[in-house]
Amino acid sequence: MSSWVLYALSGMAMFSVGLVGLFAHRHVVKRILASNIMGSGVLLVLVALARRVPSGAPDPIPHALVLTGIVVSVSSTALGVALARRISRLQSTESDSSRSSPEGP
Repeated sequence: MSSWVLYALSGMAMFSVGLVGLFAHRHVVKRILASNIMGSGVLLVLVALARRVPSGAPDPIPHALVLTGIVVSVSSTALGVALARRISRLQSTESDSSRSSPEGP
């Protein structure tokens, strides 16, 4: 088995694990982490498929796309975590205000 096949199979396994995690968990942060694992699997497959011929140099375009994908992944993770924190704060504020309000007239 050549190394690029091993990388491609590892990337597919990572994608599968992330997909299971995405649908199995209800917690928002766990879903964000699962989507990161899925993205890393896709990037690993893309790197594995970058080699055109076994003896030649790899294609630089997929490597550039992987670098761009890493930047997008980091920024989307930061956005997702910020939104999850904001939603958590809003939910805790609503639950605190509903507890302190008097019931009935």
